[in-house]
Amino acid sequence: MRRDLKRLRERMVKEQIEARGIKDPLVLQAMRKVPRHFFVDEALENQAYSDHPLPIGHGQTISQPYIVALMSELLCPSPGLNVLEIGTGSGYQAAILAEMGLDVYTVERIRSLYLKAMKLYRELRYFSIKLKLDDGTLGWPENAPFDRIIVTAGAPQIPEPLIEQLADPGIMVIPVGEGKRDQTLIRIKKENGEIQKEDFGGVRFVDLVGRFGW
Repeated sequence: MRRDLKRLRERMVKEQIEARGIKDPLVLQAMRKVPRHFFVDEALENQAYSDHPLPIGHGQTISQPYIVALMSELLCPSPGLNVLEIGTGSGYQAAILAEMGLDVYTVERIRSLYLKAMKLYRELRYFSIKLKLDDGTLGWPENAPFDRIIVTAGAPQIPEPLIEQLADPGIMVIPVGEGKRDQTLIRIKKENGEIQKEDFGGVRFVDLVGRFGW
């Protein structure tokens, strides 16, 4: 199985990501390189490169590969930018961002997931990723502003602290919806104090829990 993982990863990128229109070379390269199977339970390793999300415990999931790639591309990534991720989860999305050369700060509220991600980052030598155990809806104010913010859980509305901590100019990608697990993927661009929103269609994420979430 393990010797086939690189081939499965390549097929994932070709059939699930490139075929759906993802073109950013940084995103495609990172998706080809990061070993997604390390971010799922061993019992689910054979499904790691499949076209769907997978459970990681505590009611949380690792997102479908295409969604990870899409949200990464919507950030308009560039090496050297600093990015805040809300919802570390399995740790996979932050690893993709780090692989693209971004300076990653990630916040997780569930202690066991936070500790597991920290251990995995050490093993995979992603030493540049900074982690925090906290309510992600509050952001990470002591390290703000952030050039990019990505939220990997569905919010009832855009948390005000995250808007405040977004740099100007800056980009945020977040799923938002009034119904739980039924959201619209929104890209927010802040420029000259103005906020613009773009709609990228319906998505289903776990709930963003916290003071400014559910």
